[in-house]
Amino acid sequence: MNNNSLISKLKAIAKKLKQNLFVLYLSYKDPRTPWYAKLVAMLVVAYAFSPIDLIPDFIPVLGYLDDLIIVPLGIILALKLIPPHVIEDNKEAAEKLKLSGKPKNWFVATLFIIIWIIFAAWISKIIIHHI
Repeated sequence: MNNNSLISKLKAIAKKLKQNLFVLYLSYKDPRTPWYAKLVAMLVVAYAFSPIDLIPDFIPVLGYLDDLIIVPLGIILALKLIPPHVIEDNKEAAEKLKLSGKPKNWFVATLFIIIWIIFAAWISKIIIHHI
C-alpha cells in the first residue's frame, strides 16, 4: 500500500468521524452526559471548531496530524464515554444544527495564537543567545 492510498483512507475515516462533532456538541450540553464525558467532548469540539489549528497545516506531515489523527481519536473516545441513548437522542438535532453551519471557537483559536507567540519568543531567545 502506498502513502497516498493510506492518507486517502485516513482522510475518509476522519471525515466520517467528524460528522459526529455536532452530536458531541449537543451531548456535552446534555445533563444526562457524565461529567468526564462532557469534559472530553467539550475539549474535542472546542479544538475541532477552532478556526486555527494548534499545528498549522503548512507544516509538512505534522500539519495534518491533528486533522487525521488527534481529532478523530478524540471523537472516538468521547463517543465511547457518552451513553448511547444520549448520542441517539442528539443525532436528529445535530443534523438540523449542521445546516446552520459550523460554530467558531475563537477562545481556543486565541489560545493557539498565544502558544505560537510564546513558542516564537522562546525560539527567538535561543537564537539570540547563540549569536
